[in-house]
Amino acid sequence: MKRLVLGVFLLCAVAAVVPAGAVICTIDAVPAATLLLPYFEVNLNNPNGLTTLFSINNASATAALAHVTVWSDLSVPVLDFNVYLTGYDVQTINLRDLLAGSIPVTASDGQDPDDKISPQGPKSQDVNFASCNGQLPPPPLPPSFVQHLALALTGKASPLFGGLCAGRNLGDNIARGYVTVDTVSNCTLRLPSDVNYFTQDVTFQNVLWGDYFYVNAAQSFANGDTLVHVEASLTDPATTTAGRYTFYGRYVGWNASDHREPLATAFAGRFVTGNNPFIGDAFTRDTSYIVWRDSKTNQQPFTCPATTGRPSWFPLGQGRFDVFDENEQMAIGNPFPFSPQPPQQGPTLFPAEAQRTPINGADFPVPFTLGWLYLDLNTTVTGNPNPPFDPAAAQAWVALVMVDNVSGRSSNFSAGFDAIQLDSACAPNHFVP
Repeated sequence: MKRLVLGVFLLCAVAAVVPAGAVICTIDAVPAATLLLPYFEVNLNNPNGLTTLFSINNASATAALAHVTVWSDLSVPVLDFNVYLTGYDVQTINLRDLLAGSIPVTASDGQDPDDKISPQGPKSQDVNFASCNGQLPPPPLPPSFVQHLALALTGKASPLFGGLCAGRNLGDNIARGYVTVDTVSNCTLRLPSDVNYFTQDVTFQNVLWGDYFYVNAAQSFANGDTLVHVEASLTDPATTTAGRYTFYGRYVGWNASDHREPLATAFAGRFVTGNNPFIGDAFTRDTSYIVWRDSKTNQQPFTCPATTGRPSWFPLGQGRFDVFDENEQMAIGNPFPFSPQPPQQGPTLFPAEAQRTPINGADFPVPFTLGWLYLDLNTTVTGNPNPPFDPAAAQAWVALVMVDNVSGRSSNFSAGFDAIQLDSACAPNHFVP
């Protein structure tokens, strides 16, 4: 009996550290080949103001190399670097530190033979990536590049982009954008938008996992969620068939060579706004939607000012959206015609690739204090290549941030979680169920 119990214990212990198998076309929180931070904000005016942190974790005992790309909110890449992870390693990155020029300091065994930079644990491996010689550990970014990041991510002209812009200038000096992290086989300086990135650099190891947090020390506010975990498969037809929608499909001509599953296109999520008479007027509730979208375009820097020189695909449309209260009543006509409406008509709710949109704010007024949203974010991008199997399909990601602002107190209550996925871009819904 003791041997049986010990055997079961050992079997469970081994199973606990083996990464879960890929379930393609279902975005779930399991180790993946790509991680997506769908949106970040950094208040550049206040060192104690809003910032965003995220982690990159290795679920395997084998060492791994991760390639990080920072994108503007209109999908222009502005920075990339490599992070070496020993087995079961964790690297946390504060976007405020990154935008100030501090690249995470890591190094593989060849650059760190004494284990002083990236030490390995008793159950982890440490290997050498010769391609990282001269790149890891990385030096701090020069002041000119720090200035470039601040300008590019706040929608201003950057000298390193030849006086062109990369994002929206919303006038508040808050850096905005999103981040992707990919498993790679070498210390590459190529971007996902570059030729050969997916043929010479990327691997298909589903070993990465992570989370992210929005932190505002000045307002005693913080909340977080898991990163979006995008799995790869070299055998599933959904990620190996040319013409199908894959996560990086726009950068490979929709030939599926990235082999990464796409995200969903339709979502459902709740909202709470204003005061709730059932709880008391001391609580003012706010809900914001964090929305990442795919413009299906390999976007390059564009002519400034951003208010008139934005990309040709901007603003992104949507298929349909509906607003319900908690008594199953659907809003029609006020404050603008939510539903029914033909696809691509009505207001544009989430026009950029990455954004935070307050519900019942100027960009998305609603007639209810309690309710939920149906969002069909499919759209066809005019003048740009769309996925051949379904040109109207458009992957996206939606998460929620809910905050209770408590009168007379210095802290807030908050929660962050993902909206419900109602489909996958593997087989998009183009109708309201």
